Amino acid sequence: MNTINSVAILGTRGIPARHGGFETFAERLALYLTQRGWKVTVYCQGDPSVSRRIEDTWAGIHRITLPVKRSGAAGTIEFDWACVRDVVRMRPGVALTLGYNTAIFCVWMRLLGVRNLINMDGLEWRRDKWRKHERAWLWANERIGCWTGEHLIADHPAIADHLATRVSRRKISTIAYGADRVDNASTEPLDRYALRADNYGIVIGRPEPENSILEIVRAFSQKRRGAKLVVLGDYRPNERGFHREVVESASDEVVFPGAIYDPETVKSLRFHARFYVHGHRVGGTNPSLVEALGAGSAIIAHDNRFNRWVAGAGGRYFESQAQCDRHIGELLRDDQAVAQMRANSAQRFADRFRWSSILEQYESLLERYVQSDVTASSPTGATLKR
Repeated sequence: MNTINSVAILGTRGIPARHGGFETFAERLALYLTQRGWKVTVYCQGDPSVSRRIEDTWAGIHRITLPVKRSGAAGTIEFDWACVRDVVRMRPGVALTLGYNTAIFCVWMRLLGVRNLINMDGLEWRRDKWRKHERAWLWANERIGCWTGEHLIADHPAIADHLATRVSRRKISTIAYGADRVDNASTEPLDRYALRADNYGIVIGRPEPENSILEIVRAFSQKRRGAKLVVLGDYRPNERGFHREVVESASDEVVFPGAIYDPETVKSLRFHARFYVHGHRVGGTNPSLVEALGAGSAIIAHDNRFNRWVAGAGGRYFESQAQCDRHIGELLRDDQAVAQMRANSAQRFADRFRWSSILEQYESLLERYVQSDVTASSPTGATLKR
């Protein structure tokens, strides 16, 4: 692969995006850079039917799909290691690794002189869902990622502040997550779930305790609302205790449509909601919150430094179930407040989170490293500059 204006993107399940925020970002960045003349390779994790390496082209982007023998976390680790070995062989002008969960493998890229920028994601090791040994693995890999990445990318100023306790601030750039502005959307998906525009709130997030789902559902359900609350996510009340607790706490005005991955359906449900409730307590610039701003949603969010920076002064914030209940009740009654909050969200989005601005910042950063000179090398040819 030509090392001039070429980039390999790894750390996601691949493109086109079908899973989460990193996949969506990888797709948008890859398309943008390809249109700008870059040679872009994106690594994709094969499903169980894939038995061999596959190389193809999608929308002008070089895709490499690698097979894995395992499922779940073990399969992800297997895939990440295969990607790193392949990147070292391909030697792109620069690598962009999304996430630090297997940063220990990035040591191999550093030792062999592959320039690697790492998006350090959120404070993953602080999440409640992890067991002690899993937290230890993530904590150690965050440290390793800070050392082994040639440059670190934080998606939130608070994440940058945290990383600066590990390495020099000169090694860190803050670039937020982006989204598309939504000015209209079909109402057809609303009919599917017996919803009326502007007569429901929406929650989008993984069904985990740290996302305050239980507190939000309880707050909404403690009285009759004359409106609905739509809670998107894969809830399996017969399998897991927390899922069961959430579903059993819900009144008959709470709707659980399941996990919806169709972007047009999610866009419609978000755009026509009266408000969006964001309960995430850990993380950086959460994609779902940014997308709510892009849709001009009135925002009710858990009160923490991550959400306050993203949603800004135009949102409403809660620390307790009682506060969440109060905000929900007020927004269901006050049309003027909802209109003002929607305008605030649209302005905050325009100021900070447009894809065009985010992608320009990434290209500028990548160019600094794809064109920079090696200033010091180890006996193996590794760049040692930090």
